[in-house]
Amino acid sequence: MDTTLRDGEQMQGVAYSPVEKLHIATLLLKELKVDRIEVASARVSKGEFEAAKKVAEWAQANNLIDKVEVLGFIDGDKSIEWIRDAGLRVINLLCKGSPLHLEKQLRKTPDQHIDEIRYVIKKAQSLNIDVNLYFEDWSNGILQSPDYIFYLIDALRNAPVKRFMLPDTLGVFNPDRAFDCCKIMTSRYPDLHFDFHAHNDYDLAVANTFAALKAGIKGVHVTVNGLGERAGNTPLASAIAVIHDQLSFRTNIQENKIYKVGKIVESYSGVRVPINKPIVGENSFTQTSGVHADGDSKANLYFNNLLPERFGRKRQYALGKLSGKASVTKNLEELGLELSPDIIKTVTQRVIELGDKKESVTVEDLPFIISDVIGRSNSNSRVCIKNYTLGLTCGMQPMASVQIEIHGDIYQETASGDGQYDAFMKAVKKIYESIGEELPYLVDYFVTIPPGGKTDALVETVISWEHKGRVFKTRGLDADQTESAIKATEKMLNIIENEKNFSNVNKLFQSENE
Repeated sequence: MDTTLRDGEQMQGVAYSPVEKLHIATLLLKELKVDRIEVASARVSKGEFEAAKKVAEWAQANNLIDKVEVLGFIDGDKSIEWIRDAGLRVINLLCKGSPLHLEKQLRKTPDQHIDEIRYVIKKAQSLNIDVNLYFEDWSNGILQSPDYIFYLIDALRNAPVKRFMLPDTLGVFNPDRAFDCCKIMTSRYPDLHFDFHAHNDYDLAVANTFAALKAGIKGVHVTVNGLGERAGNTPLASAIAVIHDQLSFRTNIQENKIYKVGKIVESYSGVRVPINKPIVGENSFTQTSGVHADGDSKANLYFNNLLPERFGRKRQYALGKLSGKASVTKNLEELGLELSPDIIKTVTQRVIELGDKKESVTVEDLPFIISDVIGRSNSNSRVCIKNYTLGLTCGMQPMASVQIEIHGDIYQETASGDGQYDAFMKAVKKIYESIGEELPYLVDYFVTIPPGGKTDALVETVISWEHKGRVFKTRGLDADQTESAIKATEKMLNIIENEKNFSNVNKLFQSENE
């Protein structure tokens, strides 16, 4: 069960619009093929109701309504009627899974709590709404007061409840505790369906989910990119990899859609995925060491079962001070270039020198490095942004005038836009349209500013572009954010110009080999 749209939205700063919730819901159920989704908390806000209603209408039209769930509360008829009015049919009823929460927060006795739960269940039945029970703080409850847990379950086990959901609400478990406590439940109540819901406070959510499944738990809760309150929840990508590879269990999840969905959720949530996050992080399938590239070239010695192709990704070999000839060769293969061993050796040394200076080297930089190394100027295919003027006036659209030199010819255009960089790009687009050329599509724009709050700090802008089915990145560095983006754009223009003349460049390098 994926709870990106409910527990994932409890991460600080994350709030989805109704349209965004609907889009994510369709991706989760239609493309990823998760079994169930939790989309909202009842009675939170007007926007939450609108979002739940949109998802319900879509799910009903696609015969998926029973897969959509809502967190509800023991509040008499209120949560149940909210869910009914939204058009949904499953409530995940939040109960108290530890006596501490029951006594200090609700100030109720166990019997009073059970009576109130039974009332909501009965009301749900009358409205044709299915009930699952969340035992909030169950992990502390089973560790400190197991008799309380048994008392609740014994009183409710014969009620019309589909799933009993066991959260590690405060993320206090380790794998040993998770296994032992879940095994207590599955052994004592073998006929009940238990879900496990982990939080990642100790960075053990995936390990605890693994242990819970080994103990016989039948369902687990995850979120895309591990979003969730505090340190987040069990990340879907890692959980699926562990379930498929380490436990040899099967799920309906379409692995090749995980990365795509993760990027969309990253965009909507505004929460960047750490570059080293397994499966979905930018660097998760990138080898940096030249030794690793060499081993892969000879016998795939540094591969494991997590092949990037499973997740719609590709293996990459980073260029920098740790690069060896094998790393450079792997990247040349990506470009379709074959160079002599002597030139590869010289290019490798140049890449290492740049890496020592903390300069970022990408596969797109290689043709320029090679051109420099072999002493051949490729300036006739270079693009130069000669001049530009940016204007920002209160109450008016930003303006940009741009002058670009392409193959020695000067072109100039002016455009307005939603921002200064947008205006700049629209002027550039006009120029390229005038010469019958198509610009790449901007897919991501990421700005890094060093901490410290200095107004003159250098800004690095990294822009991802998609051109003819290939995604590549360019970087710009400047004290002004817009100028750093323009520098990154100039690099992009040179790259596509280089690609346009690529066959000639390749012939040049091949003749050099000869």
